[in-house]
Amino acid sequence: MEGFCIRTPPRVTISVLKSSQCRGNLTTKAWASNNSMDNRRKSPVVRCTSAEKLNLQDSVDTYGAVAYTSDYVANSREAREFENGNPIGDILENQGIRIRRRPPTGPPMHAVGPFEFRLENEGNTPRNILEKIIWDKDKEISQLKERKPLSVLNKALNHAPPVRDFVGALRASYQRTCMPALIAEVKKASPSRGVLREDFDPIQIAKAYERNGATCLSVLTDEKYFQGSFENLEAIRRVGVKCPLLCKEFIIDAWQIYYARSKGADAILLIAAVLPDLDIKYMAKICSKLGMTALVEVHDEREMDRVLSIDGIQLIGINNRNLETFEVDISNTKNLLEGKRGDTIRQRDIMVVGESGLFTPEDISYVQDAGVKAVLVGESLIKQEDPGRGIAGLFGKDISV
Repeated sequence: MEGFCIRTPPRVTISVLKSSQCRGNLTTKAWASNNSMDNRRKSPVVRCTSAEKLNLQDSVDTYGAVAYTSDYVANSREAREFENGNPIGDILENQGIRIRRRPPTGPPMHAVGPFEFRLENEGNTPRNILEKIIWDKDKEISQLKERKPLSVLNKALNHAPPVRDFVGALRASYQRTCMPALIAEVKKASPSRGVLREDFDPIQIAKAYERNGATCLSVLTDEKYFQGSFENLEAIRRVGVKCPLLCKEFIIDAWQIYYARSKGADAILLIAAVLPDLDIKYMAKICSKLGMTALVEVHDEREMDRVLSIDGIQLIGINNRNLETFEVDISNTKNLLEGKRGDTIRQRDIMVVGESGLFTPEDISYVQDAGVKAVLVGESLIKQEDPGRGIAGLFGKDISV
């Protein structure tokens, strides 16, 4: 997505601009204009104009424009803060988001004559692995958008395979087996564990998962840290695997959603630790327009409360892994589903996915008792000699049809 502008009632329109006009989505633009990463790359200020002047339809058109009714975005606290000129850093801090989108003081390079030195300080050194991934992803997406602008992706969408019902498949599996539906992950490596499987054949692994009871598949597409690719995602869809596919990517720009759909994805991951509320609302709306599912991932109570304040969320993932320290504790799932939060989730019929640290039938039973109706599992399956047959060991019985 090339960018968008928020406009005031009676109707709020979020419109995509050409790459020559601006880069990134609203938070990316606001971030750039409030952080001196690089004076040569500063984005224009977000401007608000009445929607009537643009006369956009309430749909995703050929340029990716999305129009919202006034009560959807315009009255949100974040929209008012943006319109009032509050710095993006303050907004993120108010929402408890500690991951910085890009180095606030610019790249850690300093030229002296013909030599270039790397000067590291708090402003240009990632504070944890997730922040490092996001900084690299920001640069990667900027380059990809130059090569494949949204106008090109829109043409590719016309040839993309039909979207499959990700949430519907999970619900049907849970009702059939009375056990959490399995989202099995096609994953070669991770930053914390390194290469998980040397003889990695994504197509054969995907087929084995499906054959042995997986309801949906999660396909890692990040190349630098997980050795995944969109080619893997596309190939799995092309060979006839029927399981709905989740594009497991670090989404920071709405352009990525269109790209994932063009490759055959049925769902995408949105990480609350990285995305402010307005981005989650905006991206979830785009998913809805494209027929896709947004799996919104949370890690702590504050993130859960933020996501539960957003209307229309159908699928929430609870990651038991702290994305800053990479420590795992499956009791995190139980803690986040207790009390009023659990009541709200049940009342809204939101489906919860347990993620990370699930290795045994006892682990599956533990998170199911906590309220989970689906699980996303990667490492404990991919490291098995036969990843597909490892599913029966994970659940304590054969769950294939």
